[in-house]
Amino acid sequence: MTELATMDFHPQPQAGEARPWAFPAPERGTLDNGLTVLRCHRPGQQVVAVEVLLDAPLDAEPNGLDGVATIMTRAFSEGTDKHTAEEFAAELERCGATLDSHADHPGVRLSLEVPVSRLAKALGLLADALRAPAFEGSEIERLVANRLDEIPHETANPGRRAAKELYKQLFPATSRMSRPRQGTEETVEGIDSAAVRAFYERHVRPATATAVVVGDLTGVDLDALLGETLGAWTGSPAKPRPVPSVSADDAGRVIIVDRPGSVQTQLLIGRVGADRHDRVWPAQVLGTYCLGGTLTSRLDRVLREEKGYTYGVRAFGQSLRSAPDGSGTAMLAISGSVDTPNTGPALDDLWTVLRTLAAEGLTDAERDVAVQNLVGVAPLKFETAAAVASTLADQVEQYLPDDYQSTLYRQLAATGTVEATAAAVSAFPVDRLVTVLVGDAAQIEEPVRALGIGEVTVVPAE
Repeated sequence: MTELATMDFHPQPQAGEARPWAFPAPERGTLDNGLTVLRCHRPGQQVVAVEVLLDAPLDAEPNGLDGVATIMTRAFSEGTDKHTAEEFAAELERCGATLDSHADHPGVRLSLEVPVSRLAKALGLLADALRAPAFEGSEIERLVANRLDEIPHETANPGRRAAKELYKQLFPATSRMSRPRQGTEETVEGIDSAAVRAFYERHVRPATATAVVVGDLTGVDLDALLGETLGAWTGSPAKPRPVPSVSADDAGRVIIVDRPGSVQTQLLIGRVGADRHDRVWPAQVLGTYCLGGTLTSRLDRVLREEKGYTYGVRAFGQSLRSAPDGSGTAMLAISGSVDTPNTGPALDDLWTVLRTLAAEGLTDAERDVAVQNLVGVAPLKFETAAAVASTLADQVEQYLPDDYQSTLYRQLAATGTVEATAAAVSAFPVDRLVTVLVGDAAQIEEPVRALGIGEVTVVPAE
């Protein structure tokens, strides 16, 4: 007789008690050369993320050389006093590292990701790029040519064209914010190696820079590594530049950027908002999310689900330039696209959503879903070292305290429906929105005029 096989059943694992989550708190220090360092040990994160922030904002660019900050950031990885551009790229590849950079209104940022086992080598390359970039004439010429090739493609992109027009409309011509971040054809053409080096020498130095290092630092003598790499970077001492004040004109009006034959209309509706230091910011984040932060938000529910005008419409708030005294500026906007014949009806329904919000407010259910989406998923959002490093760098860039993110999540969870409603209504008042439409003016101008949402002006697409 064959014996029956038996199975051993192990007890079902039991879930432990949920542990409270908080955004990782960094340790702050300063190297001998004046470089500020934020470090954050994240066990298990074997890919280390490093963010370096340079106090080289776009408003520091010389007159007529808009885009020089962008060319400089791209040139950081195009060779140093030790490596040619090709050698530098090869060395990064041997480390399994990636190095990205970009220039924006607050300043220049370099982002490095590398396995912790190769951190020393990668930090050395990053330090060389900051300490002694080559800025070879031929490489700068190539980067300028590449940038000039990008501009026509950006102009042809409806979303990019709408953003360009909105900034032009909101801010005075004398403000750097009114002009494209990466420069125009006229300004980029005038950039050469001498201009890039002059901008570098005037604004790039360790005393006004910050490095953020996040990852599993077990067994890593980070002090020694930083001392040997970024600590060897020298430069003259200087105080951070003051943040200039910003003025804006968000009187309600409509600008149609004419693209004859377009089958869709790109919408970008915006105005300026409070600095992130403002006490209204958490409620504004929550209220804006309820309005258009996800597929189940009000705008999508009406314009996408009920009417079928669009694949999606989003509302968002984005800090443009923050200041220690809270005098900075944020962009509050609604964006999306609709088919051309329904441009007028879609805008009419969008304004109806805003008026209904002001008259009736948000519901508790909308508020609860938004809190769960914003706060409940935060631990997943910050699973990677890069996500943590980027947010810490944002806080530095915006003059926010190191515990800002944790405080923000607590404030979001504590914000009530009435407060979120008031913030959303204040953020998007129906009579103070600048509406940019990129589409076929011959088809959409009259229906839009009939809505009475502001004076209508038609401009060429360029």
